[in-house]
Amino acid sequence: MMDVGLDSVEISRIEKAMKNKNFIKFIFGKEEYDFFNKKGFPVQSIAANFCCKEAFAKSISTGFRNFGLRNVQVLRDELGKPFFIFSGNALKIVEDNKYKFSLSITHTKNYAMAVVICFKEDN
Repeated sequence: MMDVGLDSVEISRIEKAMKNKNFIKFIFGKEEYDFFNKKGFPVQSIAANFCCKEAFAKSISTGFRNFGLRNVQVLRDELGKPFFIFSGNALKIVEDNKYKFSLSITHTKNYAMAVVICFKEDN
């Protein structure tokens, strides 16, 4: 089993949303917030993370049912490769279904995009 989620967003849309101080608190879990706080909250990267969360929800074919954006965190390893950290009901869904993910995010000056591949290894 394999499914793909894809999302893109205009950077200006996220920049506008960031003017509401609650936006960041609504979409980011603690680890993500700390990560971006250290970097000064760069709008292109925030938009890319937002896309990745949307692509995740599409890849599991449920949308954001029974979990929130903060339950799906996107962080980077020491080489910059993005990876997920799950909590709450998102973690339960991932564990119950034994989902694994591959993700790719990118941005330009004007757009951010993400692709998430969700797969289950056959036993």
